[in-house]
Amino acid sequence: MTSEVGTDLRAVRPCFGLSLAWGCIRGWSKGGAMGNVGDLPMHSLFWLRGRGPGWRLGWLQGWFFGVVGFLGFVGIGRAALAPAARPNVIVILADDMGIGDVSSLNAKCAWKTPGIDRLAREGRTFTDAHSASGVCTPSRYTLLTGRYSWRGKLKSSVLHGYDPALIEPGRLTVAGFLRGQGYATGMVGKWHLGVDWVRTGPKLEEVDFAQSFGGGPISQGFDRFLGISASLDMPPFVFLSQDRSTTVPVDRVAASPGPKMWRAGVIGPDFRHEEVHPRFRREALSWIESRARARAVDGTPFFLYLALASPHTPTVPTPEFVGRTRTNPYGDFVVQVDATVGDILDSLDTLGISRNTLVVFTADNGCSPAANLGELRGFGHDPSAGFRGHKADLFEGGHRVPFLVRWPAEVPAGSMCSRLVGQLDLLATLADILGQRLPSGAAEDSVSFLPQLRRGDRARAGREALVHHSNGGFFALRQGPWKLLFTPDSGGWSDPKPGSKEAARLPKLQLYHLGRDAAERTNRLTDEPKVVRAMTREMRRILVNGRSTPGPVQPYANPGDWPQADPFRTE
Repeated sequence: MTSEVGTDLRAVRPCFGLSLAWGCIRGWSKGGAMGNVGDLPMHSLFWLRGRGPGWRLGWLQGWFFGVVGFLGFVGIGRAALAPAARPNVIVILADDMGIGDVSSLNAKCAWKTPGIDRLAREGRTFTDAHSASGVCTPSRYTLLTGRYSWRGKLKSSVLHGYDPALIEPGRLTVAGFLRGQGYATGMVGKWHLGVDWVRTGPKLEEVDFAQSFGGGPISQGFDRFLGISASLDMPPFVFLSQDRSTTVPVDRVAASPGPKMWRAGVIGPDFRHEEVHPRFRREALSWIESRARARAVDGTPFFLYLALASPHTPTVPTPEFVGRTRTNPYGDFVVQVDATVGDILDSLDTLGISRNTLVVFTADNGCSPAANLGELRGFGHDPSAGFRGHKADLFEGGHRVPFLVRWPAEVPAGSMCSRLVGQLDLLATLADILGQRLPSGAAEDSVSFLPQLRRGDRARAGREALVHHSNGGFFALRQGPWKLLFTPDSGGWSDPKPGSKEAARLPKLQLYHLGRDAAERTNRLTDEPKVVRAMTREMRRILVNGRSTPGPVQPYANPGDWPQADPFRTE
């Protein structure tokens, strides 16, 4: 077993005091040998006047030994602290998993999630944490860049497997930032942010899989990548390693009905949907082990972004998990995700690096209706844990997600925090941990939650407002207990759906007080006109400034035809 790299500040504080005490005693004894130490009132250097040269020399030597001893130990402490101030970082992102799918977050959960619950038991649980969108692509863009995805060219919905790269060239990502700080950076799993394939013709699938592509993880700061281009139900069904496909697909697979539910498309000879999650698990564990052993030699910390493609469709738990929950395939797949989390935590223990490894578990959005929500309700299970809506929505069930953080060196075990945080805050938080200032044109919407991570609700105020975004491209603003939806409907897939007859009969805006109405059932629009006006102004400011954090105004993609932004875009 390798030893933990780095030393906690609390371990070296006693050395500081001992060093100063030793130096002062040493100097005191020298001073005593050269003069009458007891005659000196120590509160003023002016009392040295009139003393003999031997006494003055002894007194100065005393302080010299004390200060040198103290600074010497401070130097040692800083040298030991340098690695500890750079924790390993692992971000595990589940795909389409609701906050109610974690047993520590839902007393009525129909299954147990001991791996994720261990994070809750040994770290901090954030109970008011959110993805940036109700769907995959925009959440992943925002998590990696610290910038709302709707500031770029994607105003609604998601990308597909053949779409070009979404992250703008030169934009700072979490991986790029950490690599610049000396980290080894790796990604395993679902990218879903587009890659620039080499095209052989105008049709969607006319791609030269033998050629390297641009715009993928390797172009965005990752040293190592093994994964897939988009969701597991989207072609092309090929594994990607670094900047190319591992095989050239020569076959096609037909579309599969639910619960497997994948689209028709080309498939590589080494690709089976049921084997993707196990391969991601193996690759992640192998990379963690290799980097841990490397750090023991060269001191290089690592960052792993494990973007699982599960429990998103196709719902394909492996045989050892089929039937495990006695609910439905979705529940079994969730338990398989949980087991992978547990395996990673066990691996960190075995490698001796748990204490100084920051582990985050979260999900890109809420649970999808493809999980068969009606069937799950029959088992007494609600993936949204009582919150309204589900994947794709502006309602809380679309974007309020599990968010658990373990970092034993810094974060109290078994703690909780009810402060508002977003996944987009990861970049600013890591910069805060490393004591670095981000460029003004990067992470424009990211706010550090390091104070909340360390002190929970006792910390100073952090994020004050957060923008929510739906599959349909509609907006909501959260500010304190208030949440203002700039649409009469869900903005996504639940009722009332955008454009429905029911939505046409509703007020154009919705205002909810989540402190009193977490289920978003009572629209307070007409009761609180001042709140509505103030929040509308704030949403306009966040939009037009190109950022929500302090700093110079930043450019953003602002098309003339952007109806979802019309409720707040103009005065």
